[in-house]
Amino acid sequence: MKRIGSKALKSASLWALALAAFVAIFFLKISFIYIVLAAALIGFVGGKYLPRQFPAGKGHGKSGVAELPTVELPPSVKASFSRTAVISVICLMLWWLPVFAVGWLMGWQGIHFQQGLFFSKAALVTIGGAYAVLPYVSQMAVEHFEWLTKSQMMTGLGLAETTPGPLIMVLQFVGFVAAWQDPGNLSPIAAATLGALITTWVTFLPCFLFVFIGAPHVEGLRERPALASVLTAITAAVVGVILNLAIGFMLDALKLHDWKFDQLDYFVAVVAIGAWFAMERFKIGVIPTLASCALLGMLWKVAF
Repeated sequence: MKRIGSKALKSASLWALALAAFVAIFFLKISFIYIVLAAALIGFVGGKYLPRQFPAGKGHGKSGVAELPTVELPPSVKASFSRTAVISVICLMLWWLPVFAVGWLMGWQGIHFQQGLFFSKAALVTIGGAYAVLPYVSQMAVEHFEWLTKSQMMTGLGLAETTPGPLIMVLQFVGFVAAWQDPGNLSPIAAATLGALITTWVTFLPCFLFVFIGAPHVEGLRERPALASVLTAITAAVVGVILNLAIGFMLDALKLHDWKFDQLDYFVAVVAIGAWFAMERFKIGVIPTLASCALLGMLWKVAF
């Protein structure tokens, strides 16, 4: 979050926007989707009337940094209506056919169809990456749908952080555990496996639709100041959302529910502070730090 914030928050207005996003999602429990839409609107208006407060990003090769040797690439695919239509039809069919299939076979109110709908929505708002969308997923899966407990969500995040895959794969964990606990007419393992599969499918397949359709337009869009200002504002809001995720999981890890310090887990607090110093002060890598924390946790569990 520190690295993202140092690059994204380049003006007082962007700092204020990040703070407002944090307050909106942490205290007011406003959905991530509405925060992104509000940030986009603020960025559009701000870029038009206060361009210095919402600086537009620059395209490739214009950052002032020495350019790397160029590599000759084949000509980019030209955008066309027929190409867009074909890609849209193919990707949308691949995307939604499995979702409607599980709805028809397992029931429209069944958990698998609901997972297909929800994680499809989550895939459309993954602006800022996994750290930005996880608060939204956690908010909905734990508080709205009640598929998982907060403790289970914490376990999933910890599992995802210790694996080499992308953090977004924690959604597969959510889909697996949610279906395991509500298997319907299936066995728990069959329901959980199907839940993990449908979650993974609708999380990643929309990316192909966006990449194939958007690729011919990327460089041109980067040069449009209005769009660049919108993306700048959204990035600032995402910093606030990521801060919410960090604080939320910190409170759960420390057992600081309702800020009652009599329940504080001092061991976790000491390990967390030590991990921060190891990475920030001594520049120790994430993997050695995580491995050391995991070892300390196991030793503490055995000893106490």
